[in-house]
Amino acid sequence: MKKRLGSCANTMMRFNKRAFVCLLALCIVLTCFSFWSRCTTSTNPERQAVSTEESDQALHFHNRNAKNYDLPVEMEIPVAAATSPMHDVDCDINHQYIVHCRRENDEIYMPFSFIKKYFEVYGELQSVEDQEKFEFSHSYSEVHQPPDVIRPDGIFMSFEHYNVEIRKRVLCVTATEGVPMSTQWEPAGHYYPIQIAQFGLSHYSKQIVEGDPEVTTLLSGNDLDLDRWLVASKTTVHSLFDKMRLSDVIEFQSSDSLTNQGFHASMKEGSHFALTMDIKFISNGSITATIRSDSNTFRVHYVFSRRLISCSGRDIYYGLGENHLGKWIHLARDIDLDLFKGLALKCSKSRKTKDFTLLDIAIRGHGWVDNVTISSSAHMDNFYDAANWFLNNQDTRGGWPIGVQRKLIPDVMELAPGWYSAMAQGQAMSTLVRAYLKSNNNVYLHAAENALKIFEISSAQGGVKARFGDTYDWYEEYPTTPSSFVLNGFIFSLFGLYDLKQVASGEALETVTRLYNEGLRSLKAMLLMYDSGTGTFYDLRHLTVGLGPNRARWDYHTVHISQLLQLSRMEDDPLFARTAKRWDEYRVGKWAPHN
Repeated sequence: MKKRLGSCANTMMRFNKRAFVCLLALCIVLTCFSFWSRCTTSTNPERQAVSTEESDQALHFHNRNAKNYDLPVEMEIPVAAATSPMHDVDCDINHQYIVHCRRENDEIYMPFSFIKKYFEVYGELQSVEDQEKFEFSHSYSEVHQPPDVIRPDGIFMSFEHYNVEIRKRVLCVTATEGVPMSTQWEPAGHYYPIQIAQFGLSHYSKQIVEGDPEVTTLLSGNDLDLDRWLVASKTTVHSLFDKMRLSDVIEFQSSDSLTNQGFHASMKEGSHFALTMDIKFISNGSITATIRSDSNTFRVHYVFSRRLISCSGRDIYYGLGENHLGKWIHLARDIDLDLFKGLALKCSKSRKTKDFTLLDIAIRGHGWVDNVTISSSAHMDNFYDAANWFLNNQDTRGGWPIGVQRKLIPDVMELAPGWYSAMAQGQAMSTLVRAYLKSNNNVYLHAAENALKIFEISSAQGGVKARFGDTYDWYEEYPTTPSSFVLNGFIFSLFGLYDLKQVASGEALETVTRLYNEGLRSLKAMLLMYDSGTGTFYDLRHLTVGLGPNRARWDYHTVHISQLLQLSRMEDDPLFARTAKRWDEYRVGKWAPHN
């Protein structure tokens, strides 16, 4: 009996063990089946099979349309719905390289440093009321609206937002001419007509927007305030009548040494930095502005020298040239800008300055002076300095040749020194027309009309006119052979023609009207060639020389948009407003649809 019971027990144990194994196997199979039924794809990118709906979601992300993404920057991809906490995972990018990512449940988080470079997008952390916020941008440039009504005496496009003189490629605003000296393409510096026109037009536009500045008169020929002006030893100051100016002026005489205080005024306010004066030096002399920033004191000197700008420690020097002795000159200086450009020369360890205070203005040597003011701005002085530069530097062909070599594409599209630019011609016209309307001086109008001649000369003959498809006239910013067809420069040339068309008469009116109409016809026919579907092309080199396309940077893309908005106000054609709207949508991540 015991033997039979033992045999039964052994049989039962073998049965229970076999049943347990079978039951365990069944559980494993059911678990795997359940898990498999919840998975739509493999997480292995080489074996990933994506449904149509999921593919559309990925494309939606890649197109970066109107969907909002919470931080960190995340990409929705079809992965298994896991319950694991966030952990590291490798992202295989196009089977070319690995980026270290993070996974949390069904989300993959990619580093923004990768996203920024890969998709050319932008973002930065902001702190708002102790709360961190990440600002994500598809582009880095804004569109500024042009005026509602386009007038030849009005704001130029949206140039009140331009600050030409603070650009890194501006060496300084010279004391000899009162206009920017460019280091673009030539580190030693040269006068670049486009930059000079933009300098003048920006200050003209700022004057309209800001209105008249706050002005403090420090000195005039019939008002010598000796409570403000101090006279150093061995210095004489008195009033006299100038027959040339037909007004009283102040004559001063002192040592011309920079160590001599000469004839100087201490500032009581010290918060304005636009210094203007009429001055005539009979012998060598100088003007010095003393500025305090934090605990440092700097001196900006305006001296008779051919060297445009130099520095030594905390002393910065601007050359007045050597041809102004015995001549009245009108000097308009932005002193804090002059200090800023001087510090950029790196003669002093104190390069990052703030909280400027103007302490003193000193005049020394022998000469006459009148109308010394300090003000919040000198926009119209700056504007007329630019307009007068165009008067004084126009050549017999009616143009302003650019004296440096330009290599648009090395060995393919190059220009030797002395080339003309339709953009320079057009923006010079816009400057000169405004100077004419503001001053009623015909000399500015005649210079603007004379500038038309270059538009009639082909690029091959040293002018600016090209032909596209032997059909459409195009005014070249860079008149290379083969042609480049730069868009923004061409449109700026049309703006100049448009401004002149409003005030010209007789033969000049006939010429400018024909040139403008021919250019407008070309633009309407060729504009959409610059539409890439995600942005714009800067030029048409991909058509003329068969190279890869030259995409416009976002700042140029927004210039294109602003230009089209202005054209939509100038011309009754829906093409310009419609195209501007689509191009503005590209700026915030909306792409043209695909097939």
